[in-house]
Amino acid sequence: MAMMIHVNIVSAEEEIYSGQAEMVFAPAELGEVGIAPRHAPFLSRLVPGEVRVKVSANEELPFYVSGGLLEVQPHIVTVLADTALRAKDIDEAAALEAKKRAEEAIKDRSGKIDYAKAQAELVEAIRQLQILERIKKNKGRFEK
Repeated sequence: MAMMIHVNIVSAEEEIYSGQAEMVFAPAELGEVGIAPRHAPFLSRLVPGEVRVKVSANEELPFYVSGGLLEVQPHIVTVLADTALRAKDIDEAAALEAKKRAEEAIKDRSGKIDYAKAQAELVEAIRQLQILERIKKNKGRFEK
């Protein structure tokens, strides 16, 4: 039996996932990190992107996080996300609309918009769409 690590993914609203995993991949501030059991402890900020929980050789669970903190201890990984969703719960139409709104806001040079906010919204929408695209491309590969 493979060595396991406990994973908790929590948002401000609720616990999204709690369970055992062989490996966890997360979008840390300085790039994607892979965390295996007995990993050295560390703390990192998360950027918008995908957290992948490898439950077994045949099962991987994808989640979207908008940012937050990643805490790693030798036997537990905790993702404290601002917003977290199971990838299957991402609303593709809403993400496309948010991307369109953010792109239009960025093009608006009238000074009436918060450029940094529009840019952050664009990044979030793009990350959600990238996760959905990866899932579609790998459909069936990591499903129960």
